[in-house]
Amino acid sequence: VLFLVGASAIQASHAVYYAFSAVHWMKLGIGSDVVGILWSLGVVAEILLFAVSGRAVRMFGATGLLAVGAIAGAAAGRYMDRQVEELRRQTAGTGIGVERQGDQIALTMPSGITFDVNSATIKPDFFGPLNDVNQTLVNYPSTAVDIVGHASSDGDDAFNQRLSEERANSVRAYLVSQGMQTVRVQTYGLGETQPIADNSTEAGRRANRRVEILLTPVVEG
Repeated sequence: VLFLVGASAIQASHAVYYAFSAVHWMKLGIGSDVVGILWSLGVVAEILLFAVSGRAVRMFGATGLLAVGAIAGAAAGRYMDRQVEELRRQTAGTGIGVERQGDQIALTMPSGITFDVNSATIKPDFFGPLNDVNQTLVNYPSTAVDIVGHASSDGDDAFNQRLSEERANSVRAYLVSQGMQTVRVQTYGLGETQPIADNSTEAGRRANRRVEILLTPVVEG
């Protein structure tokens, strides 16, 4: 909505510009018929821009990202079936969890295999599994990718929030460096707000320090 309001405002300002330009051109001695043609061409260009903008908005996926190559809604289930099977093969034995959630896929990457404590630098041993995940994602371009960082309750809330954001951004930066289209990927840090285990135990805190990759098909309509 904000996109359309902004686009409309820009187009309104352009209309004013065309009006003043027409007056200016006539003062320069350009015939009114030529001015009319130039003005009409400008208006047509604005209409085409608005149409393209509207099409772009309709192609925004569930995560608000413009992905390339939207698929038909009826085909989304089969598309994600193939993708989850490939991801399970690629990540077998790596410690990455792969779960189908309706038409979405959730990949869970515990911090123990991805990052050192209080660090947002990816462990070198994890580059291989990330490469495998990235290759699958590249093979399925009609998938929007949300990378979400989480933290345990250890330490200061603000620090945990920042660390969760930095870890999500580190994973995104690496995937993009390996060929992922930036337009497909969004990152979020949720700090310690969504634990999946008991923060009163070391095992629980270790499980809560994680990065998740949520995959959503981008469908037509």
